[in-house]
Amino acid sequence: MLRVICVAGARPNYMKIKPVMDALERGGAEVVLVHTGQHYDPSMNDVFFQDLGIRPPDRFLGVGSGTHAEQTGRVMTAFEPLLDEVAPDVVVVVGDINSTLACALVTAKAGPLLAHVEAGLRSRDWTMPEEVNRVATDRVSDYLLAPSPDAADNLRAEGYRDDQIHVVGNVMIDTLFANLDRARESDVLSRYGLSRGEYGLVTLHRPANVDDPVVLTGLLKALGEIAGRCPLLLPVHPRAAGRLADIGVPGGIRLVPPAGYLDFIALQDAARVVLTDSGGVQEETTALGVPCVTLRDNTERPITVEQGTNVLAGRDPARIVSTVTRMLDGPPAPRRPELWDGHASDRIATVLLEGGTADSRPRPTDQTAFG
Repeated sequence: MLRVICVAGARPNYMKIKPVMDALERGGAEVVLVHTGQHYDPSMNDVFFQDLGIRPPDRFLGVGSGTHAEQTGRVMTAFEPLLDEVAPDVVVVVGDINSTLACALVTAKAGPLLAHVEAGLRSRDWTMPEEVNRVATDRVSDYLLAPSPDAADNLRAEGYRDDQIHVVGNVMIDTLFANLDRARESDVLSRYGLSRGEYGLVTLHRPANVDDPVVLTGLLKALGEIAGRCPLLLPVHPRAAGRLADIGVPGGIRLVPPAGYLDFIALQDAARVVLTDSGGVQEETTALGVPCVTLRDNTERPITVEQGTNVLAGRDPARIVSTVTRMLDGPPAPRRPELWDGHASDRIATVLLEGGTADSRPRPTDQTAFG
């Protein structure tokens, strides 16, 4: 029986790891869920486990917050003895957070096979900590599980072997489709006095957007103008709450507590437009066919722009206002990328269950696959 450790550490990981765990267990694997505790606020953690029906983690590392180096180091220190004790055949890491990189490095040195879900995504922005985490995790991974062809193209351009690269589709969409009917039964719209198609939804959490008072002031100015035409709802990420209070929020923008997974999907699904700096929201709105304006100068998910409903607006207030106005006047036609079909996790499980062992597979720096 294949023994697999699946690692999660923060909200974006939960939606990605759940379908992978389920598919591996359906295939007969023994799955050990490790939660690093990188997100420890109940509003960002417990509610998502409840909404998604994720079982309690088998191991909780409780690393908490800190600088990038502190957090990464604490995860590595806690994960190393656990890995030695459990002795898995494969470790699965997802996404691009500090826990992803930390567990990847420990696994690579310890010897089990390493699988990276969402491999190959690139923003080309080296100032983003997530970009460094993605690139470094891919480098030490045996299985590069890419969500889309552009991600696979990135990996080939960087010199990875074809036997490492598997285009499997988007696991976030597996979770979205599995829970969409339940989300649509949520009472969140009536709770906030909202009607379908008559509001915009905003998320802000990237350090580049919320940590710089000048940038955040400009974004709020743009949102205030947009709210004059389309009222906006902003679930407040803990990272942004204090800074928003310091600057002051324009009229027409309603601040609400962070939403659980089901409520947030319901809010996206019913929105007239979504404004975000989140990669996952770019994907979810694409799958839902909801117009999305990304408040960043780049995206590691360009397929949502090329084949979806997403438009990059950058962070210039005038450009944001003009982009949203254009989207409100002429919403893009819904388009969904190939393999975003709800079965990415099944394809991942097949790759891992049929992929052999650390003794039988070429490792990441081997020149060629074993003949």
